[in-house]
Amino acid sequence: MLSSLLVVLPVFGLIALGYLARWVRLVRETTGEGLSDFVFVLAVPCLLFKTLARADIPSSQPWGYWISYFAGLAIVWALATLVAHRVFSRKGPELVVSGFAAAQSNTVFVGVPMILKAYGDAGAVPLGLLLAVHLPVTMTIATLLAEGRSASVTMLVRRLFTHPIIIGILLGSAARPIIDLIPAPLWTIVDLLAGAAVPCALISLGIAMRRYGLASGLGLPVVLSGLKLGLHPLIVYVLATQVFAMPAHWSGVAVLFAACPCGINAYLFAERYRQGVADASSAIALSTMVSLFTTAAWLTWLGVG
Repeated sequence: MLSSLLVVLPVFGLIALGYLARWVRLVRETTGEGLSDFVFVLAVPCLLFKTLARADIPSSQPWGYWISYFAGLAIVWALATLVAHRVFSRKGPELVVSGFAAAQSNTVFVGVPMILKAYGDAGAVPLGLLLAVHLPVTMTIATLLAEGRSASVTMLVRRLFTHPIIIGILLGSAARPIIDLIPAPLWTIVDLLAGAAVPCALISLGIAMRRYGLASGLGLPVVLSGLKLGLHPLIVYVLATQVFAMPAHWSGVAVLFAACPCGINAYLFAERYRQGVADASSAIALSTMVSLFTTAAWLTWLGVG
């Protein structure tokens, strides 16, 4: 339990820093919006570019592994969207934010250190595979859902191929064959921008939480947190251990990846479209706090805690 607390403390520390900085008026409210724009337009695309360009993706794909994780993601996303619409009357991009928040995991601060501590070097390969495709897949789906509701096919294609996230994904994929030819100074710039993504995003989230508080109430954030921390890893566990055959450390990595709290990118996405920000920020904060206990429970159940 203490090790889980130490893993997520930096997350709360940076969120609290942003919250307190706004509370004592050290920064303006527009600072958070500026930070989120910077992260969404520059830092996260560079992070995606770096991840995809350098990812060690095997030629033979572990389809059972992929299906186990992403089937759980799809079910949780669909349920979150349904509940947000039917019970909480969310519409348009707000629905996309709800599904995104319930399905997308906080991998950088919670998932990576927790999984590597649990499985060591043996977990590095399955973890690296998920890291390489998780954010590109979820961001692409969210963008398609948000942009596709009001755009023609031509407009949708234009928006997608000028979207910062999609550009980062495409450039990262295209750079894989020529990665050794990319100059070192360019990699330094990419590394610096990518490294700024998480801290800037978390501080921006803290500023937003000061602005919104629990404006959306506890109802929807509790549902999103429950789906993310409870149902998502449960579905992945059943599929990875009962339906498909794979090594224990592969199934364990998939379950722990799914058991991570709601990811910061749901908030960045909400800020980008200026809808569902209160839902996303509340779900991220709530799920991160509760994950102290749920991740410890999963570690114990998997026999690695």
